[in-house]
Amino acid sequence: MAKIRNLLNISYCRYYCVQRAKKKVPIISCKRPEYNHFDGQTYGKFEVIKLASQGWLHPKSKNDYFTIYGETKKTETSVYRKSFEEIGLSEELIDVVSQQGYTLPTAIQARSFSPIMQGFNTAITAETGCGKTLAYLLPILQQIASWKPHIAEEFNSPLAVVITPSRELASQLGEIAQNISEHLNINVSTLVGGKTKKKIIDPPIEYTDLMIASLGAFSKLVTTGIIKIHNVHHVVLDEADTLLDDSFIEKLVALMKKFRIHYKCEMKAPPEGCQITLVSATLPHELPESVSAFMDPQSLRTVATDKIHRILPHIPHKFIRLGKAQKPGELLKLVQADLNLKRQVMVFSNKTSTCDFVSMFLNENGIKCLNINGKMAVPLKAGNMDLFKSGKVQVISSTDVASRGLDTTGVSHIINYDFPLYTSDYIHRCGRTGRLGSPQDSSVTNFVAWPREVQLVQKIEEAVRRNNELPNVNANIKRQITNRIMKMSGVA
Repeated sequence: MAKIRNLLNISYCRYYCVQRAKKKVPIISCKRPEYNHFDGQTYGKFEVIKLASQGWLHPKSKNDYFTIYGETKKTETSVYRKSFEEIGLSEELIDVVSQQGYTLPTAIQARSFSPIMQGFNTAITAETGCGKTLAYLLPILQQIASWKPHIAEEFNSPLAVVITPSRELASQLGEIAQNISEHLNINVSTLVGGKTKKKIIDPPIEYTDLMIASLGAFSKLVTTGIIKIHNVHHVVLDEADTLLDDSFIEKLVALMKKFRIHYKCEMKAPPEGCQITLVSATLPHELPESVSAFMDPQSLRTVATDKIHRILPHIPHKFIRLGKAQKPGELLKLVQADLNLKRQVMVFSNKTSTCDFVSMFLNENGIKCLNINGKMAVPLKAGNMDLFKSGKVQVISSTDVASRGLDTTGVSHIINYDFPLYTSDYIHRCGRTGRLGSPQDSSVTNFVAWPREVQLVQKIEEAVRRNNELPNVNANIKRQITNRIMKMSGVA
C-alpha cells in the first residue's frame, strides 16, 4: 500500500507540475478571460480571430478593457554583450561614454557603427528609446576627429550636419552632442528657427565641426550663403520619416541636392563627397521612392532590430473602451494615482483645443499640469518642457508635437486621452516611456471612444495576436489626410 501511495503521490506531483507549466501569463489579458491570448498561441492564415475589441463599436461595450503585455522573453537590447572596444570605438570616445555611465553599446549602436564608419549610406531603424542617437553620434564624432587635422578650418563651415524636423529635437540633440564633445577637440553648434531673419541680417561667425539644426533654419542660412556646406561629409536626417513626409519633402529635396552625396564614401581623411544616415523608429515602406530625388536608394544599407513597427514588448499597454463623457473622470483618477506614486505622466491629445482642456481640467482639480502644443510661442513651449523634464512638474498635456525624438526618460506613464489617428503616432507616443534609463514600472493607457479609434485598435490587437508588424506604419500624414479627403469627396 505504501508503494502504491508513493506512486500516486509522484503521479500527482507530475500532474501538478504539468498543470503549472500550462498556466502561462497571457500576452493579452482581457476583462473577459475567454479572449486572453498566450505566448505561442497561433492562428490559421484565414482563421477568424476573436478579438477582445470586436464588439467595441456597440455602446454597451463601454468599460470593457484589455491589456497587451508583450513577449515574455528578454528584449534584444538587454542581452547584448559586445563592448564599445569590440565594435571599434576609439579609446578617447570610450573614456567619454564611460564617464557618462555607458558601459556597453545597445544592439542598434553595435550594428550601425561599422557600416557608418565604412562610409555606407545607412538607414537606422529601431524601436523608440533604444539608443539611436548615440548610434550615429559616436561614429560621426569619431569620423570628425579623424578628418579635422586634414581640413582647413573655416567659420560657419561644418564637417557634419544633423537635420531634424523640429526645434525641440534639435535643441535636445545639441545638448547631448555638447556633453559628449566637451572633452574632445570638436566644436558643436545648434541652429534652430525663431531668429533666422536676425541671423541673416547679422550673420553669426563661429567655428563648428558638427552642426545640429532644424530643417527650416538650416535651409535658409545655406541658401543665403551664411552656412557653407562644401566641407560637409556626413548628413544625418533624424526622424527621417517625418522629414520625408509630404509636409517637408519639397524643402528637404531642394537642400539635399546641394550636397555631393556618393554611393559610398571611401575610407580616407577627409573622404570625397558626402554620406547620408537616416534615423527613425518608423520608416515608410516607400522609402526608396522618397529618397530617390537626391540619392541612389540602392546605396542604402538598412540596420534594424526585430522590434520595429511593433508594440514595445517591455511595457504594458492598456486599452479602455470609454464614452466621451467618461474620459475626464477616468483621467483624473489615473493621474491622481500616478502622483500618489510620484510617477511622471504625459497626456496626449489629437487637437490643440483638447490639449488645452486637459491641462485646464487637471489644474482646476488641484493637479498642476503644464501644456505644450504647436501653436504655443517657442520660448513658452521650451520653458514648459524644461520644467517637466527637470521634474519640477509631474504632469504635462501635449499634442503630437512632443511625441517624436524627445528624451523623456523620467516619464513612467503615457495616457492617450485621444487615441492617435495613425499607427506611427501610436509607436512614437508610447516611445516617450520605457526608454533606456526610464523607471521599471512604465506603462501606457489608451482611452478608446470613437468608431475610427476602435477600428485602429482592432487592427493593432489582431497584429499582436498574429505576431505581425503593426499595420500601415506610415508617417506620411499629409498624404494620408489628402487621400482621405479625396475619398470622402468621391474624387478617388
